[in-house]
Amino acid sequence: MKPPVFSELQGRRAFVTGGATGIGLAIAKALAAQDVVVAVADINLDAAAQAVQSIGNGAVAVEVDVRKRDSVEAAFVEAVNGIGGCDIVIANAGVSTMQKALELTDEEWDFNFDVNTRGIFLTNQIAGRHLVGQGHGCIVNTASLAAKVGAPLLAHYSASKFAVLGWTQALARELAPAGIRVNAVCPGFVKTGMQSREIEWEARLRNISPQQVFDEYVGQTPLGRIETPEDVADVVVFLCSDSARFMTGQGVNVTGGVYMT
Repeated sequence: MKPPVFSELQGRRAFVTGGATGIGLAIAKALAAQDVVVAVADINLDAAAQAVQSIGNGAVAVEVDVRKRDSVEAAFVEAVNGIGGCDIVIANAGVSTMQKALELTDEEWDFNFDVNTRGIFLTNQIAGRHLVGQGHGCIVNTASLAAKVGAPLLAHYSASKFAVLGWTQALARELAPAGIRVNAVCPGFVKTGMQSREIEWEARLRNISPQQVFDEYVGQTPLGRIETPEDVADVVVFLCSDSARFMTGQGVNVTGGVYMT
Protein backbone atom coordinates (compact mmCIF):
# COMPACT_ATOMS: atom_id res chain seq x y z
CA MET A 1 0.00 0.00 0.00
CA LYS A 2 1.39 3.39 -1.00
CA PRO A 3 1.39 6.13 1.65
CA PRO A 4 -0.90 9.11 1.02
CA VAL A 5 0.42 12.12 -0.84
CA PHE A 6 0.46 15.40 1.06
CA SER A 7 0.94 17.91 -1.75
CA GLU A 8 1.32 20.82 0.66
CA LEU A 9 4.65 19.37 1.81
CA GLN A 10 6.19 19.82 -1.63
CA GLY A 11 9.21 22.11 -1.44
CA ARG A 12 9.34 22.28 2.34
CA ARG A 13 12.70 21.84 4.10
CA ALA A 14 13.39 19.44 6.99
CA PHE A 15 16.20 19.05 9.53
CA VAL A 16 16.39 15.43 10.73
CA THR A 17 18.75 14.41 13.54
CA GLY A 18 19.89 10.81 13.76
CA GLY A 19 18.90 10.62 10.12
CA ALA A 20 21.60 8.28 8.82
CA THR A 21 20.08 4.98 9.97
CA GLY A 22 17.01 3.30 11.40
CA ILE A 23 13.90 5.34 12.10
CA GLY A 24 15.63 8.61 11.21
CA LEU A 25 16.60 7.38 7.77
CA ALA A 26 13.09 6.07 7.15
CA ILE A 27 11.67 9.47 8.13
CA ALA A 28 14.10 11.28 5.84
CA LYS A 29 13.17 9.02 2.92
CA ALA A 30 9.45 9.33 3.60
CA LEU A 31 9.69 13.12 3.68
CA ALA A 32 11.77 13.17 0.50
CA ALA A 33 9.09 11.03 -1.17
CA GLN A 34 6.73 13.95 -0.46
CA ASP A 35 9.22 16.26 -2.24
CA VAL A 36 10.59 17.67 1.02
CA VAL A 37 14.26 18.68 0.87
CA VAL A 38 16.03 17.04 3.80
CA ALA A 39 19.16 17.80 5.80
CA VAL A 40 20.36 14.55 7.36
CA ALA A 41 22.18 15.38 10.59
CA ASP A 42 24.09 12.61 12.30
CA ILE A 43 27.11 12.08 14.53
CA ASN A 44 28.50 9.81 11.79
CA LEU A 45 29.05 12.10 8.81
CA ASP A 46 30.10 9.25 6.50
CA ALA A 47 26.85 7.40 7.25
CA ALA A 48 24.87 10.61 6.69
CA ALA A 49 26.58 11.10 3.33
CA GLN A 50 25.68 7.55 2.30
CA ALA A 51 22.10 8.12 3.44
CA VAL A 52 21.85 11.27 1.33
CA GLN A 53 22.78 9.28 -1.77
CA SER A 54 19.83 6.96 -1.19
CA ILE A 55 17.45 9.80 -0.34
CA GLY A 56 18.08 12.12 -3.28
CA ASN A 57 15.84 15.16 -3.90
CA GLY A 58 18.64 17.59 -3.01
CA ALA A 59 19.27 16.15 0.45
CA VAL A 60 22.42 17.25 2.26
CA ALA A 61 24.47 15.66 5.03
CA VAL A 62 25.71 17.51 8.11
CA GLU A 63 27.60 16.33 11.16
CA VAL A 64 26.11 16.89 14.60
CA ASP A 65 26.63 15.81 18.19
CA VAL A 66 23.25 16.60 19.74
CA ARG A 67 24.78 16.61 23.23
CA LYS A 68 26.70 19.81 22.46
CA ARG A 69 25.08 23.20 21.92
CA ASP A 70 27.79 24.55 19.63
CA SER A 71 27.57 21.43 17.46
CA VAL A 72 23.79 21.68 17.10
CA GLU A 73 23.99 25.40 16.36
CA ALA A 74 26.65 24.87 13.68
CA ALA A 75 24.82 21.91 12.14
CA PHE A 76 21.53 23.79 11.97
CA VAL A 77 23.12 26.79 10.29
CA GLU A 78 24.88 24.51 7.81
CA ALA A 79 21.61 22.69 7.14
CA VAL A 80 19.63 25.88 6.58
CA ASN A 81 22.27 27.13 4.19
CA GLY A 82 22.40 23.79 2.40
CA ILE A 83 18.67 23.30 1.84
CA GLY A 84 17.59 26.93 1.76
CA GLY A 85 15.66 27.13 5.01
CA CYS A 86 13.78 24.97 7.49
CA ASP A 87 10.08 24.30 7.96
CA ILE A 88 10.17 20.90 9.67
CA VAL A 89 12.33 19.75 12.60
CA ILE A 90 12.62 16.06 13.38
CA ALA A 91 14.51 15.51 16.65
CA ASN A 92 15.13 11.81 16.34
CA ALA A 93 18.69 11.13 17.53
CA GLY A 94 18.63 8.64 20.39
CA VAL A 95 20.56 5.92 22.18
CA SER A 96 19.89 3.11 24.61
CA THR A 97 21.74 0.87 27.00
CA MET A 98 20.24 -1.89 29.11
CA GLN A 99 20.89 -2.75 32.74
CA LYS A 100 19.08 -3.64 35.94
CA ALA A 101 18.03 -0.45 37.71
CA LEU A 102 19.99 -1.15 40.89
CA GLU A 103 23.13 -1.81 38.90
CA LEU A 104 23.02 1.24 36.62
CA THR A 105 26.14 3.37 36.51
CA ASP A 106 26.22 7.15 36.46
CA GLU A 107 27.77 6.92 33.00
CA GLU A 108 24.85 4.90 31.60
CA TRP A 109 22.31 7.30 33.12
CA ASP A 110 24.14 10.38 31.82
CA PHE A 111 24.67 8.93 28.33
CA ASN A 112 20.96 8.24 27.86
CA PHE A 113 19.90 11.63 29.19
CA ASP A 114 22.58 13.55 27.32
CA VAL A 115 21.48 12.20 23.94
CA ASN A 116 17.79 11.42 24.40
CA THR A 117 16.74 14.40 26.50
CA ARG A 118 19.36 17.12 26.26
CA GLY A 119 19.72 16.39 22.55
CA ILE A 120 16.02 17.00 21.94
CA PHE A 121 16.07 20.10 24.15
CA LEU A 122 18.96 21.62 22.20
CA THR A 123 17.60 20.67 18.79
CA ASN A 124 14.12 21.98 19.59
CA GLN A 125 15.36 25.19 21.16
CA ILE A 126 17.85 26.12 18.46
CA ALA A 127 15.65 25.16 15.51
CA GLY A 128 12.51 26.39 17.28
CA ARG A 129 13.88 29.93 17.47
CA HIS A 130 14.24 29.85 13.70
CA LEU A 131 10.68 28.57 13.21
CA VAL A 132 9.22 31.21 15.52
CA GLY A 133 11.20 33.90 13.73
CA GLN A 134 9.68 32.96 10.38
CA GLY A 135 6.21 32.41 11.85
CA HIS A 136 5.55 28.85 10.73
CA GLY A 137 6.81 25.28 11.02
CA CYS A 138 6.45 22.10 13.03
CA ILE A 139 8.53 19.92 15.31
CA VAL A 140 8.27 16.16 15.78
CA ASN A 141 10.28 14.46 18.53
CA THR A 142 10.98 10.74 18.70
CA ALA A 143 9.95 9.43 22.11
CA SER A 144 9.15 5.74 22.71
CA LEU A 145 6.73 3.17 24.01
CA ALA A 146 9.07 3.39 27.01
CA ALA A 147 7.88 7.00 27.44
CA LYS A 148 4.38 5.72 28.22
CA VAL A 149 5.16 2.72 30.42
CA GLY A 150 8.30 2.03 32.42
CA ALA A 151 10.34 -0.71 30.82
CA PRO A 152 12.26 -3.20 32.97
CA LEU A 153 16.02 -3.11 32.29
CA LEU A 154 15.46 0.26 30.59
CA ALA A 155 14.61 2.40 33.61
CA HIS A 156 17.12 5.10 32.66
CA TYR A 157 16.01 5.04 29.02
CA SER A 158 12.35 5.20 30.06
CA ALA A 159 13.08 8.16 32.33
CA SER A 160 14.82 10.00 29.51
CA LYS A 161 11.92 9.38 27.14
CA PHE A 162 9.26 10.31 29.72
CA ALA A 163 11.13 13.61 29.94
CA VAL A 164 10.83 14.02 26.17
CA LEU A 165 7.04 13.84 26.41
CA GLY A 166 6.92 16.39 29.23
CA TRP A 167 9.14 18.74 27.27
CA THR A 168 7.07 18.22 24.11
CA GLN A 169 3.82 19.11 25.87
CA ALA A 170 5.25 22.20 27.56
CA LEU A 171 6.93 23.45 24.39
CA ALA A 172 3.75 22.88 22.41
CA ARG A 173 1.86 25.18 24.77
CA GLU A 174 4.54 27.86 24.59
CA LEU A 175 4.91 27.83 20.80
CA ALA A 176 1.23 27.49 19.88
CA PRO A 177 0.67 31.28 19.84
CA ALA A 178 3.45 31.52 17.26
CA GLY A 179 1.74 28.94 15.06
CA ILE A 180 4.33 26.24 15.68
CA ARG A 181 3.07 22.71 16.35
CA VAL A 182 5.13 20.32 18.51
CA ASN A 183 4.35 16.61 18.69
CA ALA A 184 6.10 13.33 19.47
CA VAL A 185 5.88 9.78 18.18
CA CYS A 186 6.15 6.80 20.49
CA PRO A 187 7.36 3.73 18.57
CA GLY A 188 7.16 0.22 19.99
CA PHE A 189 9.38 -2.73 19.12
CA VAL A 190 11.02 -1.46 15.93
CA LYS A 191 13.37 -3.52 13.81
CA THR A 192 16.55 -1.43 13.90
CA GLY A 193 20.18 -1.85 14.82
CA MET A 194 19.31 -0.50 18.27
CA GLN A 195 16.69 -3.20 18.74
CA SER A 196 19.13 -5.91 17.66
CA ARG A 197 21.55 -4.79 20.37
CA GLU A 198 18.78 -4.62 22.95
CA ILE A 199 17.64 -8.16 22.17
CA GLU A 200 21.17 -9.44 22.81
CA TRP A 201 21.49 -7.41 26.02
CA GLU A 202 18.10 -8.51 27.35
CA ALA A 203 18.81 -12.14 26.55
CA ARG A 204 22.04 -12.01 28.58
CA LEU A 205 20.47 -10.14 31.50
CA ARG A 206 17.51 -12.54 31.69
CA ASN A 207 19.50 -15.67 30.83
CA ILE A 208 17.25 -16.60 27.91
CA SER A 209 17.87 -16.82 24.18
CA PRO A 210 17.64 -13.84 21.80
CA GLN A 211 14.92 -15.70 19.90
CA GLN A 212 12.85 -15.92 23.08
CA VAL A 213 13.18 -12.17 23.57
CA PHE A 214 12.17 -11.52 19.97
CA ASP A 215 9.19 -13.85 20.26
CA GLU A 216 8.07 -12.04 23.42
CA TYR A 217 8.17 -8.71 21.57
CA VAL A 218 5.94 -10.13 18.84
CA GLY A 219 3.69 -11.75 21.43
CA GLN A 220 3.12 -8.40 23.16
CA THR A 221 2.11 -6.78 19.86
CA PRO A 222 -1.57 -7.31 19.03
CA LEU A 223 -0.97 -6.69 15.32
CA GLY A 224 1.33 -9.69 15.42
CA ARG A 225 4.61 -8.52 13.96
CA ILE A 226 7.68 -6.46 14.69
CA GLU A 227 7.34 -2.80 13.74
CA THR A 228 9.32 -1.37 10.84
CA PRO A 229 10.94 2.07 10.69
CA GLU A 230 8.55 2.87 7.84
CA ASP A 231 5.57 2.32 10.16
CA VAL A 232 6.89 5.19 12.25
CA ALA A 233 7.96 7.36 9.33
CA ASP A 234 4.50 7.41 7.75
CA VAL A 235 2.99 8.74 10.98
CA VAL A 236 5.69 11.39 11.22
CA VAL A 237 4.91 12.56 7.68
CA PHE A 238 1.25 12.87 8.66
CA LEU A 239 2.18 14.94 11.72
CA CYS A 240 4.20 17.26 9.49
CA SER A 241 1.32 17.69 7.05
CA ASP A 242 -1.58 20.09 7.12
CA SER A 243 -3.85 17.12 7.81
CA ALA A 244 -2.48 17.29 11.38
CA ARG A 245 -2.98 21.06 11.56
CA PHE A 246 -4.99 20.87 14.80
CA MET A 247 -2.67 18.45 16.60
CA THR A 248 -0.07 19.69 19.03
CA GLY A 249 1.43 18.45 22.29
CA GLN A 250 0.64 14.84 21.43
CA GLY A 251 2.65 11.70 22.10
CA VAL A 252 1.30 9.53 19.28
CA ASN A 253 1.52 5.80 19.87
CA VAL A 254 2.84 3.80 16.92
CA THR A 255 3.17 0.46 18.67
CA GLY A 256 0.95 -2.04 16.89
CA GLY A 257 -1.29 -2.00 19.95
CA VAL A 258 1.33 -2.74 22.63
CA TYR A 259 0.15 0.41 24.37
CA MET A 260 -3.37 1.68 23.75
CA THR A 261 -3.91 4.70 26.00
